[in-house]
Parts: sequence; C-alpha cells; structure tokens
Amino acid sequence: MEIGIDSFASAMYGSDNLSSVDVMHQLLERIVRADQAGLDFFGVGEHHREGFLDSAPEVILAAAAAKTKRILLGSAVKVLSTDDPVRVYQSFATLDLISRGRAELVVGRGSSIEAYPLFGFDLKDYDALFAEKLELLLQVRDNEFTTWSGKFRPAMDNQPVYPRALQQKMPVWLGVGGTPESFVRAGSLGLPLMVAVIGGETERFRPLVDLYREAGRIAGFAAEDLKVGLHSPGYVAHSSEQAIADYYPGYAKLWTKLGKDRGWPPVTRSSFDALIAPKGVLALGGPEEVVEKLLRHSKALGGIDRFAFQMDNAGLSHQQLLQATELIGTKVIPLLKQALQPINNETA
Repeated sequence: MEIGIDSFASAMYGSDNLSSVDVMHQLLERIVRADQAGLDFFGVGEHHREGFLDSAPEVILAAAAAKTKRILLGSAVKVLSTDDPVRVYQSFATLDLISRGRAELVVGRGSSIEAYPLFGFDLKDYDALFAEKLELLLQVRDNEFTTWSGKFRPAMDNQPVYPRALQQKMPVWLGVGGTPESFVRAGSLGLPLMVAVIGGETERFRPLVDLYREAGRIAGFAAEDLKVGLHSPGYVAHSSEQAIADYYPGYAKLWTKLGKDRGWPPVTRSSFDALIAPKGVLALGGPEEVVEKLLRHSKALGGIDRFAFQMDNAGLSHQQLLQATELIGTKVIPLLKQALQPINNETA
C-alpha cells in the first residue's frame, strides 16, 4: 500500500497571521519533508476560491519537483471539466520532465463548482464536459499525433502535442465521490480509482468499489490493473490522546464553517467520535492506531493500493504538520509494511 499526503494549499491552517507567501513556502517545505521521510506521493488539489492557494497545482508541483528526489507528485484532483485537456497534458508532461518521471494526474469533475462560471462553462454540462475531456486527455497521453472531434472543443486533425512526458504512459487516476456512474466509468477505462471519503464509514463505499472492479473485469482488464486509492482526512501524533487534542478544535471550527456552504450540520464531539471510531473514516491517532485504521479501510473496500492523508484542514500548525509527516514516514509506513507482510506472503 502506498502512503502519501494530499493538500489543498489551504490558507486556513495554523496562525491567522500567515501570509500567502508563508503558506506557499511552508507547503513546499512539507513536500520536501515528505520526500525525505519516505512517503510515496504528494498531491495538490485545485480550487478557485478564498482560503485556498491551489488554483495552479502544476506550478506548485513543479517547484516541489525541483526540491525533491524520489516522491511521486500529482494532482488531487485536477478539475478537468473546466480546463483544456491538451494544456493539462502539456503541463503535467513538463512536470514529468522536471521531476524525471515522477508526475501523475488525478482528474475529476470537481466537488467545488466555482471553476465552472469562472471559466465560462455551464453546470448543466457537468458530466458531459468531463466525459469528453477525459477521452481527449487519454488520447493525447497515448499518442503523439491526435485526431479527435467533440462538442466542447475544436477538433484536432492529426495534430502533434509536445512536450511528451518522460513516462511512456503517465499515470491518470480518476477521482470520484459517490456517483455509481463514475466508478463504472473508471473501471470500463481501466483507470486507477481514487475515492474521496470525507465522512461517515468507509465500508459504505464497498458496493461502489465492487461496481468499479466488475466494470473493469467486463472490459477485459486484469485485477492487478484496477488499483483503488482512498483519500481521507487524518492526522498522526505520538499518541491518540495528543492527536485528538491537536486535531479536534480546528477540525470542528473549520468543517462547521465549510458545512454552512454545503448544508452539513455543525461538527459536535459525538459526531467526531463516530468518525474516529473503528469504522469511522478519520485515520487519526498514534502510529499504531492509524495503522489499524488503514488496515480496516483496506479490508472494508476489498483491498486498497494507496492511502492519501489530508491534514491541512484542521487548523494545525506548520510544525504539527511537519511532525505528522515525519511520523507517517518513520513509524506508520514501517508498521504498515510489517502488518501487511503476512498477507502479501499468503497471496504471493
């Protein structure tokens, strides 16, 4: 199981006195620390609203690529529906060259919809835009010369797209929420799946993941090609008590604020306790408790290949986030590998 971090370059963490310059440079420092600590990947999201600095994730990732050596760098997620697939490919192919083959894409329709009016797209085309643009992105990725036509973009007639990525087939994951059609689409295309679960119990997504795997099987893809990733809020401290003390106050404040926009109820301590319970989605605690939660998540979904912590969403300071990153690399990953070794031996 690969372990990494997704960030939305949130300006809503730590001190209210942080400038955008401070936030950006601290984010880059955390990506460098993740690389040094042995994490597998770091993803940067895309938002176009106050409180987030990730409207151009490929620029942030390129800066990180110049400072890191081995960690995979990708989007989390790239809002493909409101962008041009040719430019998306070119940007991430450039990132792939800068990083010497460490770039990847997680693309989606976007749960935050502010990009649609900003770039002149109609929300009634929400799914049609994504389906068409995903088709073109994959065609451009797989072919130097592209012939293609669609509804939302001018046609291409045997046109080359440069630069080409260092990787012959740069990874493209499909980021999904809870729409069955999205899971089926990913399986039918044989694309790795990144499931965003931010509340409730992880096991409720098992029927959807089963749909993905069945769609992939019907389309002729091998089981090992159908990777499943899980993106979820979480945090690691030296102990479970410390993790809760660090995380809960900011989590309750910020998620209650965000909930006003989305119609969610205010966060209470009882609702939070349900999220950190054995079946709850939050991977929060000391290293041992977090490993146990990751193993439960994997079992609940029939096996997962990747887990992404989202940590800069609870008012945690830069130093707390650095410490958590270090603990993930030096404690969680070794403990998880040790726990998974007997399972891997049985399936070998």
